[in-house]
Amino acid sequence: MHKTNKANWQELSMQALLSAGNEAELFAVLSKTAEELGFEYCAYGMRMPLPLSNPKTVLLNNYSRAWQERYSSQNYLAIDPTVSHGMSSVLPLVWSDDLFTSSRQFWEDARAHGLRVGWAQSSFDAKGVAGMLTLARSDDDLSAAEISANSLRMSWLAQAAHESLSRLIAKRSNEQPVVLTAREIDVLRWTADGKTSADVGQIMSISERTVNFHVNNAVEKLGAANKTAAVIKAALLRLL
Repeated sequence: MHKTNKANWQELSMQALLSAGNEAELFAVLSKTAEELGFEYCAYGMRMPLPLSNPKTVLLNNYSRAWQERYSSQNYLAIDPTVSHGMSSVLPLVWSDDLFTSSRQFWEDARAHGLRVGWAQSSFDAKGVAGMLTLARSDDDLSAAEISANSLRMSWLAQAAHESLSRLIAKRSNEQPVVLTAREIDVLRWTADGKTSADVGQIMSISERTVNFHVNNAVEKLGAANKTAAVIKAALLRLL
């Protein structure tokens, strides 16, 4: 990548991401930036926390059609260790033989399709939305020097991509964020710990009726069927 001032690079990249009017335009910026960083392939996956039975996902990539079809037909998503890592950690991950020890066939298949070197990092937001940026190429191992030189740019890009795609999705769905009061959050937290309304009332020095009032308000705001569902949804949305 050409040497440029980091702040200037981030400003130009952010302007390009913010000007994207749809997912295709956004991905065009991501893939171009990935190329500038020395990667021929780029992928971004975003997973919403709800609905629980079938979470909404957005998958953008420029992998070969053959690899996309292979990945889907073999259900590699279920055994992809980069995905497993990304769902539990925001630390950057460099592909390695050790990483794919438990999924050798998947690793060999990926390499056969030109995916031999890669880096990935996930991000989560306050709404519980998870996203992961993957940068990959067919050759030239990632050296310590390259990682040191570009790690901040790549990590910044992962977060910027998340924020930009979230903006587009929110704009398209026209959904309003759920906002709970401090009291509603408190009663749901205690409820999550298995406390009854009477218990919560004693702990918070308020009446049981007041506890139920706050619980009912939270249930309504969250569009949940009952207080148990409200606790689960609030937790998934990272409101607790």
